[in-house]
Amino acid sequence: MKYVLVSGGVISGIGKGLIASSTGLLLKTIGLKILTAIKIDPYLNVDAGTMAPTEHGECFVLDDGGEVDLDLGNYERYLNVTLTREHSITTGKIYQHVIERERKGDYLGKTVQVVPHITNGIQEWIEKVARIPVDDTNEEPDVCIIELGGTVGDIESAPFIEAMRQLRRRAGRDNFCQIHVSLVPVVGGEQKTKPTQQAIRDARSAGLSPDLIACRCQERIVEATANKIAMFCQVEPSQVIAVHDVESTYHVPLLLQKQGLVDQIRELFRLDTSSIPQALVKKGEATWHDWNALTTSQERFLESETINIALVGKYTNLHDSYLSVSKSLEHSAMACHRKLKTVWIDASNLEKATLEASPESYHKAWHDLCTADGVLVPGGFGHRGTEGMIAAANWARTKPKPYLGICLGMQLAVIEYARNVCGMKSAGSIELDAQTDNPVVIFMPEIDKTTMGGNMRLGLRATNFQDGTEWSRLRKLYNNQPSILERHRHRYEVNPEYIERLSEAGLNFIGKDDKGERMEIVELKDHPFFVGVQFHPEYLSRVLRPSPPYLGFIAASAGLLQQATAATLAKAASANGKGNHTGQTNGVDNGLVNGMSQVSLSDSTSGF
Repeated sequence: MKYVLVSGGVISGIGKGLIASSTGLLLKTIGLKILTAIKIDPYLNVDAGTMAPTEHGECFVLDDGGEVDLDLGNYERYLNVTLTREHSITTGKIYQHVIERERKGDYLGKTVQVVPHITNGIQEWIEKVARIPVDDTNEEPDVCIIELGGTVGDIESAPFIEAMRQLRRRAGRDNFCQIHVSLVPVVGGEQKTKPTQQAIRDARSAGLSPDLIACRCQERIVEATANKIAMFCQVEPSQVIAVHDVESTYHVPLLLQKQGLVDQIRELFRLDTSSIPQALVKKGEATWHDWNALTTSQERFLESETINIALVGKYTNLHDSYLSVSKSLEHSAMACHRKLKTVWIDASNLEKATLEASPESYHKAWHDLCTADGVLVPGGFGHRGTEGMIAAANWARTKPKPYLGICLGMQLAVIEYARNVCGMKSAGSIELDAQTDNPVVIFMPEIDKTTMGGNMRLGLRATNFQDGTEWSRLRKLYNNQPSILERHRHRYEVNPEYIERLSEAGLNFIGKDDKGERMEIVELKDHPFFVGVQFHPEYLSRVLRPSPPYLGFIAASAGLLQQATAATLAKAASANGKGNHTGQTNGVDNGLVNGMSQVSLSDSTSGF
């Protein structure tokens, strides 16, 4: 097992996760069989499930229901792997694990201390998890990328830094490489190297010895700056990797590749690439070709090819709160050969109650909504802004404009329909009004109300399309499959007692759970695209394989839904005709994501 540690200095939030993901992608392109990734977060929470999106960004959900840091979403999207909750390590998890062992007497009466028990616990966890198969080959990974959250020098990171120091020795020579990400600020037009010099000194004083220094800067780093960092940090100039701001995060792997990152790691690991099977080499080359072709095509899009998507949410002041949603929109826009412009609308600003306080915000929000090509309402919790979301759903339904509702966005679309089509003016959700006369959305009966962490309906679950739904636009984008698998995260659901009345009024519940009791998908038949899903399809969207609901939504917003559907079905038919069934991913053909075939530049027909 070989390990690549990605750590950070100076400040947090400078792109360690993106550099870790990009490094993994580049290693896969040279034919390394499997890569896995582990994220270390030095906070006491056991997982990210109870943290507000505005506190730490979105909570990403895995197949097994693990609620983890958003960086694991980046790993899955870039490396095309399926991780587990064990790939997320927090201080809370480690201390819980060690204390449980102490209570069982595993330490034989010894005094339990941070060193060696916590540090050993961290290393043992990493060594065990690094060997978990993460793709359909069911084989052990070749390389494990470890991202150490926070900043070297933080008090809470100290046990993990010591554990990484020991792991380097434990892994053995040529099996451990460290990339340290640092900031090069620009002050008065001059690129300053002192923060990076200090960050490297801090890392070395803690026992870490960076092999590569990734320098983040808002502009291209000049040669003199790179040479100065190399001289004062005692590395070769080739070991200084410049990572400046680029037009798209998907260009970061290209930037790293041009600077020889792969060659550097190959040399550090003494990898004999001649021994890699040619089939894997060709597969890696094909992946890199597709990535280049798709991600660089954005630069050629014209302004006339821009689509404006209104994202009406509760946490729009921190865009990372909807990171997977944003990425899914980008994946689909690239597949549709369109430039994406996301218009962030705070749902509260769409409510009349805010007019007196801020008329400018109210009118701007409605202008942005009315001029958008499509309306997306994502998930969320709590009452704030929900009336604004309902107003957005009403606008999209009646105008009509393409609409996609995710989780809460689906529930509020159902409430809007109940109020304005079925005549139930008091229709609401138990979450928003416990005394509502028409509880169209209710608390799921099996959910524990006394605890918070990990008690929702979580993880990968089946959704079955109902009989007579062959007309469904969304079902066609799933290749007309009778059943699909998607990840969930919710504790409220549409009330089964209202389904018959809503259905008779024209709201089609085309997808239900495996028992036929829980509503999973709603769709309007006589509408360009009006879809609500209880699950979170963004968690399974990939750069080269967009999520079907997002692809349909973006295609409809661009006026390309018919072409998108035709391309999807044609690609699936071609794959089936060639016997292209190389493995299973979450119970679905490996060449597809939940039945959705890859639509890329090579599949272009009629502009799609």
